Amino acid sequence: QVQLVESGGGLVQAGESLRLSCAASGRTFSNYAMGWFRQAPGKEREFVAAINYSGSRYADSVKGRFTISRDNAKNTVYLQMNSLKPEDTADYYCAVARARWGLPTSNLEYEYWGQGTQVTVSS
Repeated sequence: QVQLVESGGGLVQAGESLRLSCAASGRTFSNYAMGWFRQAPGKEREFVAAINYSGSRYADSVKGRFTISRDNAKNTVYLQMNSLKPEDTADYYCAVARARWGLPTSNLEYEYWGQGTQVTVSS
């Protein structure tokens, strides 16, 4: 049974940093893209970042502040979030893509999802 478990969320002040982790179990995902999405209250889930074997991509809103990385030996993906802003407040979800190629930005292209971790940034 595939399971993704996020951790690392919390309450921080604007300008501070957080590091989210997502540990996968049940399968090895080293050949698949993994991504981070977020959903703020009353808003749709949106793409944040994705990583595969050849590179990564980011939403414009987080580019230069967030960094996605992965440790295939640990089957874990990370999201380092620096210079956090109140508008980054959301539930953050990690996901595994359906395909082995690409860096998809649509949540429809992801097959497995974690339960989410809450990030709150106060001003």
